[in-house]
Amino acid sequence: MSGAFYWGICVAEAQQTGAPKPLVEVVDVKPADLPIITEYAAQTYARNQVEVRGRVEGYVEKWLFRPGQEVTAGQPLYVLDLRPLEAAAETASGNLRQSEADLEFASKQVSLLQAQANLAVAQANLLKARQDFERLKPLVEQDAAPRQDLETATAALAANEAAVRAAQVLVDQTRLQTDTQIQSTKGKVEALRGTLKTASLNVEYGTIRAPISGLIGDTLVNLGSLVNPASTAPLTTIVPLDPIWVRFKLNESQYLSFTRAGTLSSGKTPPLELLLADNTVYPYKGRIENSLNQVDSRTGTLEVQAAFPNPKHTLLPGQFGKIRFQTDMEKGVLAVPQRAVLQIQNTQSVYTVSDDSKIQLRAVKTGNRVGELWIIEQGLKPGDRVVVEGLLN
Repeated sequence: MSGAFYWGICVAEAQQTGAPKPLVEVVDVKPADLPIITEYAAQTYARNQVEVRGRVEGYVEKWLFRPGQEVTAGQPLYVLDLRPLEAAAETASGNLRQSEADLEFASKQVSLLQAQANLAVAQANLLKARQDFERLKPLVEQDAAPRQDLETATAALAANEAAVRAAQVLVDQTRLQTDTQIQSTKGKVEALRGTLKTASLNVEYGTIRAPISGLIGDTLVNLGSLVNPASTAPLTTIVPLDPIWVRFKLNESQYLSFTRAGTLSSGKTPPLELLLADNTVYPYKGRIENSLNQVDSRTGTLEVQAAFPNPKHTLLPGQFGKIRFQTDMEKGVLAVPQRAVLQIQNTQSVYTVSDDSKIQLRAVKTGNRVGELWIIEQGLKPGDRVVVEGLLN
């Protein structure tokens, strides 16, 4: 754009003979391609602000940060009274060890082994009784042994058969009881392991840490205060600063124009400049990330959100500024410095210098502003010389 215009000094003829010739500064008007830069009022904000809350109940013993300090994720912020939490963890650990011992005893199946041994004895006695019966029966039939001995052997055989059946039932019952006891104890052990894990986590939660990195606010609880997980008020807040988010608003016609041009599409947004409150330009460029899903019916505007790198954390949430970016490119247009355009009521005009060095007032129609230039839609042609300084002369 710097090559589109050049500056010079010319002499305008005085209206009265003998008057000194005043000096004015002019610019030659030439066609040029100019980017259209649009500005929007904007405000910074923190998108992912986090409220720090306690997960366990306890009294604050230590406060480990200063308000306005930058903290990192995982950094300790508060320490609660850990003694009740540690006592609960020790109790859970003792209960778990007791249940693990019960499980080990049940797994050895002592009762089942005893019942199986009794069954083996009963089966051995039954075998002996059957042998005695089978030995005496032919002897009694041959009158070689008393019948009373056979009756005794028969009764002993029946008794031992009953004893074996009873011992077998006892083995089956003991096996079922042992399996049930083992499964029940295993379940108890798992439950107590969960209780111990919860108690151990509660001890860890007794030290409240920063969930994210960012700038921390003031504390809302003092030393000795009770922290309650059910409390609606947070302990403090943390705002991430890199990137910093900026919101600005488009009217409906601008939104439709940008949508047709694909300006709001992800990956196609132009780089954004942020003009700060002191009129300095923020050194890092930003990009449009998203827009809200509906137009505000009260204002007829749509909020657009952009992200800017903020590695030095120079920007804070809530600051005001202006977003500006290129929205179009005007090709082959005529433009003059804004200070050359005179605004008189509803008309605009410029002073031009003719070939014979005479000043003429010429009405013009202006278009968009581009930096310090004003695009002229009507009233000038290429080669015209427009006065920019010295009009009072």
